[in-house]
Formats: sequence, structure tokens, C-alpha cells
Amino acid sequence: MAAQIATDTGTLEYTEKTGDLWNRIRTGYAIPDLENQLVSNQLAWYSTRTDYILRTVQRGSRYLFHVVEELEKRGMPTELALLPFIESAFNPQAISTAKATGMWQFMAATGRDFNLKQTMFKDDRRGVLDSTDAALNYLEKLYGMFGDWQLALAAYNWGEGSVQRAIKKQQAAGLPIDFQSLSVHMPNETRNYLPKLQAVKNIIGHPEQFSLALPKLDNQPYFVTIEKTRDIDVRVAAQLAELPLDEFTALNPQFNRPVITGDSNTKILLPTDNAALFRANLSKWQGPLSTWSAHTVQKTERIESLAGKLGLKPELLREVNLIPAKMMVKAGSTLLVPKSSKVPDNDISLEIAEKAQLIMEKTSTRQVSYKVGKHDNLAAIAKRYRVSIADLKSWNNLKRENVAHGQTLRVQVPFVTQVSQHTPLATRHTAAAPRVVHRSAAPARSSGKSLIAHLKNSRKKHS
Repeated sequence: MAAQIATDTGTLEYTEKTGDLWNRIRTGYAIPDLENQLVSNQLAWYSTRTDYILRTVQRGSRYLFHVVEELEKRGMPTELALLPFIESAFNPQAISTAKATGMWQFMAATGRDFNLKQTMFKDDRRGVLDSTDAALNYLEKLYGMFGDWQLALAAYNWGEGSVQRAIKKQQAAGLPIDFQSLSVHMPNETRNYLPKLQAVKNIIGHPEQFSLALPKLDNQPYFVTIEKTRDIDVRVAAQLAELPLDEFTALNPQFNRPVITGDSNTKILLPTDNAALFRANLSKWQGPLSTWSAHTVQKTERIESLAGKLGLKPELLREVNLIPAKMMVKAGSTLLVPKSSKVPDNDISLEIAEKAQLIMEKTSTRQVSYKVGKHDNLAAIAKRYRVSIADLKSWNNLKRENVAHGQTLRVQVPFVTQVSQHTPLATRHTAAAPRVVHRSAAPARSSGKSLIAHLKNSRKKHS
């Protein structure tokens, strides 16, 4: 039975929930159809790329039930559940060229406006629950401003101020203010935004007309929520749930580091059957839940020096903290480090988890050669050039601190050139930004080489 529109509030009333999620979505279609050449162009594009559609549907199958449930609770049109198809191809790790992030593509500032926290340890713009709630709140707000879902979608993409200015121009000229009439003022990105959604809506509505066989989606939750009050490694959580790491991170993409910090608000998502396995395995787990801790940097120094003090390999410290080469870490920064005899075996505090920041200085170096004198030692040479003993050993592949008279050492003499801060960009959600989608680095798999390899996951164009 079709959804009925309550014209005074713009909300929908759903009278039937079918056994198939696709039918449930079709039942709730309520945004007026758009018919123009741009829609035809988008239909032609999508209809010749059924493999792309099926890959996107496969990713989205984890999230669609939750999105549809939330839309129906709010009485919103269910074709909005297909919007991530356009925004991110249902990839919660997606990053646009303008740094919009997540399945719903929030810019940093707009994310903060809708209570999406962005810290060193997690980015709620990628979290399935938080980003969906924020996106629907934003769309509701835009519908309240414009009283029209097509204009609300244009504003979601282009920005509410841009749509308001376009409306004023049309009104001043005595012209209509519907989406199609306003499109003459829009950039190409926004002009094609609603036609893309309309094309996907048409294909999902009648897949047989496009020789497409959609996979069956059961009308039931894909995941459940588990609360976690203690720190737990991403690798351990996936192991306890008996899930491949890729599947675990697809449901929990908001975690930036290989450890999930625990507090009363920490939630992880797991498929229903795996949640039961997680609880059972957790009750029998004998090993540590977390192998990571936080270290506060006391003075500005090179990673090689810090790593030497902590008994770690510089490469590991750089990779797990996403520190580029030739960057020094400034005093007051927080680094994620493996627990060891030199690091307390405590959970990362809530204050650190929420306020930690990593501030870096970019350095350039020049290499000099130094011939060891008769009475020289490594400590004296390090002091002379204001570098660490660990640096000298690393640059010269020294196993010990002993050096021989007449030996030539390579020394990298640093000088600071600029300052860079490792924090989210304070830019706004704007739909004029191109939606070139990339993958961001996923949480770490484990320590050592596999950890580094996983964190070096490149930002390749989504296919």
C-alpha cells in the first residue's frame, strides 16, 4: 500500500512493512519525480553500468535497513535512503576532493554543527549510526526551510545559503522557484544531483526495465549494537566476533586508530549472529583486550629520537600515528604507542580520547659528513649537532654506540620550515565540491609489518 503524505507537516505515514526491503523502499517513495534530459542522461549512464550498481548495492546492504527504519520513524520519503548511492557509493570511508567524509559526505564544520565528533581516535562523520542521524537531521532542517524535498536536496549539495540566494534572484525576476527553474543558477554538480538520485530511484523502482536483477534484501536488521566501556583493539574485536577485519571496519569505520577507546558512549556494530559469538568469546578471553596506550610528547623532537626513548621502531611510530616523513612532533602532542614495560598498562582516559591532538612541524635537512675524532663518542657528536643518539645510529646503521677513530658518520641537520597541525579541516559542507571518492586509511590490523601495510591503504578512486 502506498505511503500517504500529510500535507500540513510534510511527513509520511507508513501503513505496511513488506517482507522485502526493496519493496519497502519503493512503497515510501514520496518526492515528486523529475523528468528532463539530465535525468535521461543519468539513466543512460547508470543503466550501462550494472556491475557498478551491484557493487554499490552490496556495500549498501549493510546499512539500508537502518536508514529506512530511521526515515520511517521521522516520516521522511524513503528514496532518501538511496542518497548515499550518489554521495559516496555507500562507502563510509569515502573522502571527496573537498574533504567531505563518510557515507553521507559531511564537511568538518557541518559535522560539528550536527554533533559529529572528530578526534584523533574517531571521526563520527564515518560512523553509520551517528552520520545517518546527523544527515537526516540536516535534511529535516532543510525541508523545514524550503518546504520542498527537491530544494532541500539541492541545499544539502549546494548549501542552504546558495539556494536561498537563487530563490531571491528568481523571485525578483518574477520567475518560478522550483528545482528545475532554479537549476539555471546552479553549478553542474548540483544541477545533476537530483537527476542522479532520480535515475537511481527509477532503476531501483523498476530494475526489470534495465535488465537488472537486484539481490534480495531481507526486511530485518543487519547489525546490532554492542556497548564497550573498556579499550579494545580493532584486531581483537574482529577476532572475538569471528569477523574478517574488512567486514568489521565496514560496520565500524569511524575508528581512526587500531584501538577503540572505551567509555559509556562507545558502541560497536556487529551482525546479529556475530554479536552472540563476540559475547561468548569475550567471556573466555584470556589475553589483553588492548595493546595500545597514549604517550604525551614532552618536547618537540624527531620521531627517531622519540622511538629510541620508547624502545620502538621509528617506522612503526610514524605509520600508526600517520606522521609523514620529515615531520617533527611538537610538545603536548599525543602519540599512540604499543604497551610495554616503558608504557603504563592503562586504558586511554576519556579526556585524552576526546582532546588528544597531534601537532607537527615540517623540517628540512641537509646531510653532513663527520669524521670521528680520537676522543669522540656518539653522545658528544649527537650533542654537537643537536640530534639524538638514536638518530645517529639509524642514519648510520649502527647496532651499538661504539664508534671508531677516523670513521665517517652521516648526520642529518634539521631546520624547521613550516608548521602543520594534524586536525580536521574547518570547512563547510558544500555541494559544489566534486564528489571524487577515495578510500581513507582503515584501522590497523596488528602491530608490525601487517599493521603498517594496512595503514598504508592508499586513497584510490572508488570503482
